[in-house]
Amino acid sequence: MPRPTSPPPQGEPGAVTLRRRLAELRGPAVAPRPLDARALAALAANPGCKRRALLDGAGVDKAALATALGSPAPFGQSQFAFMRGNAFEARVKADGGTELMRLLHERLGGRGEPPRDVRVPDLTAAGPEGRAARTALALREATGAGGWSLLDHPMLALDVAGSPAYLEPDAVVVHPDGTWTVVEIKSFPMIDSSADAAKVGAAARQSAVYVLALERVAEVTEGAGVGHRVLLVCPKDFSNLPAASVVDVRKQRAVTRRQLTRLTRIDEIAAALPEGTTFDPERSPEELDSAVESVAAAYAPECLAACELAFHCRGKARAAGAVEALGRGVRGELGGLTTVGEVLAAAAGKEGDPADPAVAALRRAAALRAEALEGRTACH
Repeated sequence: MPRPTSPPPQGEPGAVTLRRRLAELRGPAVAPRPLDARALAALAANPGCKRRALLDGAGVDKAALATALGSPAPFGQSQFAFMRGNAFEARVKADGGTELMRLLHERLGGRGEPPRDVRVPDLTAAGPEGRAARTALALREATGAGGWSLLDHPMLALDVAGSPAYLEPDAVVVHPDGTWTVVEIKSFPMIDSSADAAKVGAAARQSAVYVLALERVAEVTEGAGVGHRVLLVCPKDFSNLPAASVVDVRKQRAVTRRQLTRLTRIDEIAAALPEGTTFDPERSPEELDSAVESVAAAYAPECLAACELAFHCRGKARAAGAVEALGRGVRGELGGLTTVGEVLAAAAGKEGDPADPAVAALRRAAALRAEALEGRTACH
């Protein structure tokens, strides 16, 4: 399976030119928005969307862009939920991660007493690049030392369509045998040792991104290996006490890696844009609408739960009568029929090849509907 290509060194002209171009797309006074694992998992789930790939790669604030376009999306945690999550994470990691290590030992089949002599290296450094380099050094040192180490909020780097993304898992534990385990701490409850399946699935996809980023460091670290089982820590029932379960992310890792390799490189997408294109929220809605429409999108109803620009894209898809607005499943069943108008015309027998299975099925459905309506009229 092909590996993601490494970004060009920061000093190379290509890297400088790309950074300048992405800054122009954001707007001269707009700071880049970091691409986190949650956004990256959503991007990997829809690799055909060049619009999201470019906007995320350029660090565009999609929430501000959506607001400027007049289609704001209600994304983000409430302040209360954010504070509650931070308080729970602090409790899990208190006393040098004593409780966290106990849960890890309990869930991953450890023998004897939970580890007590756990190193917590300092990962402080300037900027995301510096923190990623410091994390890689700490991982190598911890693996070489052969003991237990807990890395609190390490910084990892992963190449995404030719642009580096910096990711920050809640924690990574280094085992004495050189295994690295991702720890994901969430604030949704685990009731009777079971959590909401959709939320666990989202956490698994997010963790798979961390595993992929860790594997890049492990490849150049002697004796290291990244575990495919992730420790998910959540509040027990409705209390603030931590409970944990182990989630196998091999499937999510394989899917995410495959999808990321399918993403078109950001520099190729940017090169195809009209001269002067920008997504600066200070521009007029008309200019922004034109800029956004210059990049192909791949809207699906699932985007509503994962992308700040989804309401705008949905409106455009509906206005164009695109069948994608009805879902990927419907789109797949309709074959070459790409608009609602074409579907209705095919069902009415006005257009379409009768030998096409999709057209034949639509006409059969229309005939059954007409027959059912006639029977209902006759009854009245």
